[in-house]
Amino acid sequence: MSIGITLMIVGMITVFTVLLIIIQLSNLLIRIVNRIAPEEEKKKAAKTVTTATVTDNAVTPDVMEAIRQVVEKITKGTGLVAQVQKC
Repeated sequence: MSIGITLMIVGMITVFTVLLIIIQLSNLLIRIVNRIAPEEEKKKAAKTVTTATVTDNAVTPDVMEAIRQVVEKITKGTGLVAQVQKC
């Protein structure tokens, strides 16, 4: 019976040690790959044209500026207000 328990403990220690080695080697491999081939920067998306609409005949400069700022914020600087039309 003591041989079985000893064998089980040695086996569990061996498995634990092998798993720790695998984890350390995996982390090392990740660091090496990130240094050799770093992640490419995302290319800026092409500017998109966004058309906004308003309900009154004339668009005041304040409304136009507000629309422009909202479109810029939502599209993270890639959108462009080209035209504002009445519905």
